[in-house]
Amino acid sequence: MKTLAELLHSVPDVREIHGDTGIGINNLRFDSRLVQAGDCFVAVRGATSDGHQFIDKAIENGAAAIVCEEMPGLFDVSNESGIRNPEFVIVKDSAEALGLMAAAFYDYPSRELQVVGITGTNGKTTITTLLHQLYTALGYKAGLIGTVENRIGADITPSTHTTPDAVSLQQLLRRMADAGCAFVFMETSSHAIHQRRIAGVEFAGAVFTNLTHDHLDYHGTFANYRDAKKRLFDDLPKTAFALTNIDDRNGQFMVQNTTAKIRTYGLKKPADFKTKIIENDLNGLYLQLDGEAFHARLIGEFNASNLTAVYAAASLLGAEKMESLTALSGLHGAEGRFEAIPHPAKPECIAIVDYAHTPDALEQVLETIGKLKKRQSKVITVVGCGGDRDKTKRPVMAKTAARLSDQLILTSDNPRTEDPNTILRDMEAGLEPDDLKKTLTIENREQAIKTACQFAAPGDVILVAGKGHEKYQEIKGVKYPFDDKAIIKQYFTQ
Repeated sequence: MKTLAELLHSVPDVREIHGDTGIGINNLRFDSRLVQAGDCFVAVRGATSDGHQFIDKAIENGAAAIVCEEMPGLFDVSNESGIRNPEFVIVKDSAEALGLMAAAFYDYPSRELQVVGITGTNGKTTITTLLHQLYTALGYKAGLIGTVENRIGADITPSTHTTPDAVSLQQLLRRMADAGCAFVFMETSSHAIHQRRIAGVEFAGAVFTNLTHDHLDYHGTFANYRDAKKRLFDDLPKTAFALTNIDDRNGQFMVQNTTAKIRTYGLKKPADFKTKIIENDLNGLYLQLDGEAFHARLIGEFNASNLTAVYAAASLLGAEKMESLTALSGLHGAEGRFEAIPHPAKPECIAIVDYAHTPDALEQVLETIGKLKKRQSKVITVVGCGGDRDKTKRPVMAKTAARLSDQLILTSDNPRTEDPNTILRDMEAGLEPDDLKKTLTIENREQAIKTACQFAAPGDVILVAGKGHEKYQEIKGVKYPFDDKAIIKQYFTQ
């Protein structure tokens, strides 16, 4: 058990303390409903609710201490009335305090690990997955924290968020340290950085992939989104590395204020780690990286960039060059990231499942398909947009898909609480009359995929975009079983 004083040790801007910080704390909570006797409740201001509104509930449930940004009214902090109140601590930023207190509560697990954070709009899942595979192949036990799953060595648990909440994150890192992991590769979302879920994590390094239109429903502006990503690098210690994609127009901006060791990677511009694509087809990539040629199973220019980031990060962590390159040649991509499914009966007809859910990611995938397919082959795209998310990208996604496809089928993604037909109308608004001539709108996703499979001729490429690894479809708050890959395989055999 830790005392409140021990938990507050590294929290900056503690403004007031009312009570005894020598008390023991059983657990840290930021959800008042979970508070039990002896817990410390940290009142965090969220996007949809404010924990300060639930301090009464936390006290009712037995909170021994409250950490918050402002003192609630009607509390006799002097205790002259004789009524037992919890200890109150007033801080400048309770979200930051929660992360730092969680790190202390779990004995600073990141100090026992080499933690690398990967951030950017696209590529995070692929890079973390490849780094975990690479270090496993090199003989290390490694942890992975990401969108699809969390891994402690070979043990897998499904993820609920790209980056867990601050308490869950520190608990997970503690489990990884106790299990003997030496390295942890973590997707670091803009939400997590902005909400300070990663406060208290001591990073050995961070990787920037790219930055394009996404999450403006949360951040409001592209500048806010960009600056949230940048804070990961701003906060790195001098001992860490800051690895940035110099080909991206925001690559240099990300690291301009960091005190960490700056290193660059890329395919086009001069970089510390540069890759040349020798061959690029549907069988994989043949690359020259750091002066050595090797073959990789992954497909497409964007994966050449991802592989370069993986190699560079491993080099900065001390991996030996030839061992890394040998291991890289045997790696496979993350589930639902440009994952190819060949048609069993139609020669050279394939379906590609990809998580692409932003205009830029969709454009990259379709441009890659366009470069790799045969000249006479058609591209048939099935795509939708998620509900309760950034609406401004919907018409852009549809326009991008129409521009780069021979046949477009607009369909439902995860409508969540929205009417799926409203989402589809938003997408259709981005289409010109000529686009509409080659576009079908089929709200039922299974029916849309079935139609694409029926349209496809030998040599054609079907892209089913937006959901990737997901095994569900969320409609009106309920998650129904749904797997794009399983649906494709079903209709490929009919």
